[in-house]
Amino acid sequence: MSIATSPVQIGRRPGPVSLTDAAAQKVAELLAEEADSEGLALRVAVRPGGCSGYSYDMFFDAEIAEDDIVRTVSGVKVAVDPESAALLKGATLDYRDGLQGAGFHITNPNATRTCGCGSSFS
Repeated sequence: MSIATSPVQIGRRPGPVSLTDAAAQKVAELLAEEADSEGLALRVAVRPGGCSGYSYDMFFDAEIAEDDIVRTVSGVKVAVDPESAALLKGATLDYRDGLQGAGFHITNPNATRTCGCGSSFS
């Protein structure tokens, strides 16, 4: 199985996070499994914590704040708060399905250091 790794632009203007084709497809599949997916967005955020200083947080969210940066890719709404957007600018969300490293992965050009598990950065 081939996994596309080229980023997909979110909306007309680039958002802070781009998605690969594989990530957009997997998010759409997960949204389709939700009982009430109408109005849900994939929230991508950065939170203080983790062994390297910050950790990534992703979840479906129905509450979109007025200052959130919201873009749509392949029918999937992606929301990022302004504080997280500054730390995620230029990042790419990918989805890999395999024996090793299955799941969502963020490649962030702003991260100067990451932990061994790949879920936190500084």
